[in-house]
Amino acid sequence: MKKLLYSFVLFTICYSLNAQTNLYENPEFDEIAKGHEIIAVVPFKTQVKLRPKQMKDMTESQLYKLEKAEGEGIQTAMYSWFLKRKKRGKLENLNVQDPKTTTALLKRNDITYDNITDYTPQELAQILEVDAIISGEFETNKPMSEGASVVLGLLVGFWGSTNNAIINMTVHNAEDGILLWNYNKKVRGSMGSSPEDLINILMRKASRRLAYTKND
Repeated sequence: MKKLLYSFVLFTICYSLNAQTNLYENPEFDEIAKGHEIIAVVPFKTQVKLRPKQMKDMTESQLYKLEKAEGEGIQTAMYSWFLKRKKRGKLENLNVQDPKTTTALLKRNDITYDNITDYTPQELAQILEVDAIISGEFETNKPMSEGASVVLGLLVGFWGSTNNAIINMTVHNAEDGILLWNYNKKVRGSMGSSPEDLINILMRKASRRLAYTKND
């Protein structure tokens, strides 16, 4: 029964992927990517846009913690997506920095979720000692994290609401900071959505245009 429900949830998300999509690929990305040995994913800046009625049951501090957790959830899901392809031998010459290492290095340089956008991708790449940075923004009307959704569903009535999400993902080159790839996608999901589901579905087609995984 659980497998059936999970499959239905994924079908619902997949079926809703006919919304707006914008993808940009730098014409030199393939060539530049050949020299990349390690990349890092930083937390995505997130906005969870709740209805006024829902906000009455939540403090600004709680909303901040929720948005921060969602941004870190997308970071971890993106790392896991690359890691699975690494295990399959799809990323033979490329490594992805563990988010724990990324977080520690950022913290060591006083870079937090609050001020990370004050730094350029090139500056972040130099601090993290990587060849490229994956970053982005995520906007949703309901948390993607299953655990948070369950708790908040009990508190502020998320049950039954459709999840509208917009993700804007970028890849920047470390050496000169140029934009290599940008993917902007609007998704309509459901209660069972998770950061992992979102990334897996988003990257299913987009990966064919991403230099690191074009042969996936």
